[in-house]
Amino acid sequence: MTTRRRGAWHVAPVGQDRWPDLVRLFGRDGAHGGCWCMWWRIPHREFADNDAARNRAGLRRLVRQGTPPGLLGYQDGEPVAWVSLGPRSDFAALETSRILAPVDDRPVWSIVCFFVRRDRRRAGWMRRLLSAAIDYAAAHGATMLEGYPIECGEGRLAGYAGYTGIASTFRAAGFREVARRKMDRPLMRRALRRRASKRGKEPRG
Repeated sequence: MTTRRRGAWHVAPVGQDRWPDLVRLFGRDGAHGGCWCMWWRIPHREFADNDAARNRAGLRRLVRQGTPPGLLGYQDGEPVAWVSLGPRSDFAALETSRILAPVDDRPVWSIVCFFVRRDRRRAGWMRRLLSAAIDYAAAHGATMLEGYPIECGEGRLAGYAGYTGIASTFRAAGFREVARRKMDRPLMRRALRRRASKRGKEPRG
């Protein structure tokens, strides 16, 4: 996947050269409470035993292995937003979730987390990241993309409550609900057309 550019913003996969940008975005708190976006990638029991340093090291290992664990959004060259995605099998905690259990045996990719810098929230970044995630998954062979957003109705979500996404944003991007095992937690999917992976050096943000 080549970097997507629209005016002053763009989205790019996190390879080793972009790790410092991800660190800068996540900051001292590691995105939220030292999670370093590892909440869905390891069993929750293991996550509970981890500290922020171990979570950071776990995410760093993924980046070093050469498979980007997500995409970074840039505004005027600054990292301001993040979305985590990959094959559902990459996310161990999904496999033990009663609410987000698989609906069938089809191979799917999952979008599990969004993080937007505080001063860039409510500026369309979730929509941009979701669009880029669709393109990235399709370019890497995915034929079905799955998300686990929050159904927030008319109210506003507090803090990081919408970190898995907002259902209305997923619907606008062509996702449809395929299961709902909790009132405010639809499981949503979008079928993808497999695209040839684009290669080439990505421009720096």
